Amino acid sequence: MEVKLTVTGMSCSMCAKIIEDRLRRLEGVRDVLVNFNSALVFVKFDESKISVSKIVRVIEDSGYHVLREKREITLEIEGMNNSTCVEAIEKRLDLLPGIIEKSITVGKVRIVYDPLKVSKDEMLEEIDKIGLKLLRLKEKEYTLEKELSEKRIRKLKSCLVVSITIGIIIFFLRFFFHEVIFLEFILATSAIIYSGREIFSRAYSSLRVRFLTMEVMYSIGIGSAYLTSFLATFGVFYKDFNFYEASVFLIVFLLFGKLLEERAREKSWNSLRRLMSLQPKRAIVLRNGREIEVPTSEILVGDIVITKPGERFPVDGIVLDGESYVEESSITGESIPKFKKVGDRIYGGTINKSSFLKVKAEKVGKETLLSQIVRIVEEAQFSRPRIQNLADKFVYLFIPMVLTIAIFSFLFWYFLVEKSLVFAFATFLSVIVIACPCAFGLAIPTALVVGLGKGAELGILVKNASALEILKKASFILFDKTGTLTTGKLEVVDVISFELGEKELLSIVASLERYSGHPLGEAIVRKATELDLNFKDVHGVEIVPGKGIKGLINGQKVVVGNARMMFEESVEIEDKILDKVREFEQEGKTAIIVSIDFRVYGIIGISDKVREDAFSLIKEIKKHKKVGIVTGDSKNVANSVANLLGLDFVESEILPTEKAKIVRKLQERGEIVVFVGDGINDAPALAQANVGIAFGNAADVAIESGDIVLMRNELKDILKAIKLSEKIMSKIKQNIFWAIVYNVTLIPFSAGLMYLAFGIQFRPEWSALAMSLSSVSVVINSLLLKL
Repeated sequence: MEVKLTVTGMSCSMCAKIIEDRLRRLEGVRDVLVNFNSALVFVKFDESKISVSKIVRVIEDSGYHVLREKREITLEIEGMNNSTCVEAIEKRLDLLPGIIEKSITVGKVRIVYDPLKVSKDEMLEEIDKIGLKLLRLKEKEYTLEKELSEKRIRKLKSCLVVSITIGIIIFFLRFFFHEVIFLEFILATSAIIYSGREIFSRAYSSLRVRFLTMEVMYSIGIGSAYLTSFLATFGVFYKDFNFYEASVFLIVFLLFGKLLEERAREKSWNSLRRLMSLQPKRAIVLRNGREIEVPTSEILVGDIVITKPGERFPVDGIVLDGESYVEESSITGESIPKFKKVGDRIYGGTINKSSFLKVKAEKVGKETLLSQIVRIVEEAQFSRPRIQNLADKFVYLFIPMVLTIAIFSFLFWYFLVEKSLVFAFATFLSVIVIACPCAFGLAIPTALVVGLGKGAELGILVKNASALEILKKASFILFDKTGTLTTGKLEVVDVISFELGEKELLSIVASLERYSGHPLGEAIVRKATELDLNFKDVHGVEIVPGKGIKGLINGQKVVVGNARMMFEESVEIEDKILDKVREFEQEGKTAIIVSIDFRVYGIIGISDKVREDAFSLIKEIKKHKKVGIVTGDSKNVANSVANLLGLDFVESEILPTEKAKIVRKLQERGEIVVFVGDGINDAPALAQANVGIAFGNAADVAIESGDIVLMRNELKDILKAIKLSEKIMSKIKQNIFWAIVYNVTLIPFSAGLMYLAFGIQFRPEWSALAMSLSSVSVVINSLLLKL
């Protein structure tokens, strides 16, 4: 079983690690994914060994809060035709926990429930016990994410206003008055109780589960400053130990940093939230000959949806009536509208630009392409690049190391240098407060959230964050040929006619090939149709598998096929014709020979044309990586394409299962392989490669196997994906570098280096401000990816 929980209180990867480690220790938990940016926790577990309530309890025992999400279902029930049935259902539902609200009328039941306490199946089971039959079920899920973020920001603002007001009052009391330490005590106590309570609460929860977090460090700093001040207030220490002002301003600067960080993280999440908001809330559907407006959640597969100009399509479907231009930038990143007519596919979230369209719904709700894109991006943000493990290990060791430095600095200044106890204590506080593991914890996840969101806007869906890391290092890019580097559509490219006109020759061959059903024959028929040629009557059609087709046209025997068929049909072929056939094959074309009454009248060359954008793509990639193709096509065809594009590696006449073996051989040679494909037969190779790139028009199984999905069928997006990976990894390294520079520079300064160099002691308040700004700078640096 899987459960998705919204958890508040997580601020960096250290918080995520606490939850992940505690849940993984539980018997029955199979997998845990935590994303502190989106405040989400995914847990896979064996419900026979552990319950959701226990999982929730463990998270809340760790100092975090699990939000109880609401869901709503509406049931249409057959046979529920009187008040007795209504009462029976009401009694059965009252037996279940987690029912927040219910509305029961004849034929319809609406239930709002807590999915952590009761499941949909349990409710349906209770209704089934009464003997009533379910006709239709509609679901609605409440989105708490934006409300949650706004609530966090309001709370932070409130705490910040209170603490900064009290801090300013204490500052002026200290500056203008004397002997008011008791009043400072009352004010500082109020600030800590109201604004600092959550810091201490989380620190206590972390210590209880034996984790050292940033809240622990801050609690030590604030608590030490407050405790010494408290003892000074009541005469235990000298009044020089009055650090009330410092204890309050530590809270002020921490909350100030958290507020800026929260706002920046809110912006980093906007790309995904914008995608989620593209689906309209309501739509017009045609039912029983009438147009009615319904919530999008109530549209069913098969419904006819009417969309006016300027409106977004609520579902994926097929155009039944009308013609219009549709902007698909939300799906593909391409801003130029595409013309849609009857039979064309429409995607939910795209915009109807110019005219009314009737669309038959094929995919609704979570099955639409837009919903799948959101799911892919959301899941990718839970994945972890390998560099994250290194950062986590550093953060884990960092806090004990800083505590050691803080204690050592206190002992050094008090016992060795013989500075005052107040000076040594202030130095201890400064070191405790200035250390910032959060900068490390935010360095990678924030860059990923912004970068993956930007990729989604460009039509590049990254399903696994580690793919970005590998893509940047890749040494070899291997392409499937057909449909990737070529158009995937056979076309007539050459017509050589010896006695007849070219159009007459095409008309004769197309008339016969109409009956073949072969892709080569279909290409000839398609060409004849484009030229608006007439088809002739054909009799006695005979298909010869692997060789060609023959029949009678106007009483003459027409044979169309390869050289082997011509020999078998006793058609004499001159050497110059055979030379031309060989020339075609060397150019990667398939040669079709045409004979009428045992004489050759022409040759037709058919090929799968190399895409125009393939040339510039390969040229650019070859500057940094090796490039090759693997294909099931003949050696001549494969070599022709390879020579044309200047490829380093060619494998032809390969079975689908062998593509993965070739990828494996390259990997055994030490290559980091990227495989690019678009078909079902590419799925094994996409899965075997270090990184698999699939096109959005690819078969579903290829998309599932790929690590990166390109929503537009444009080769230049491969370069964009490589560039995106370089930009994200560069931003991650910048974030880590500045986090290291910050800590390596300022910890020694706060420990007393500044005093030795300039004679100025680094105050605890300054440390708090510097710590807050370091976390904020990491998030802002990540946000620059949006540019």
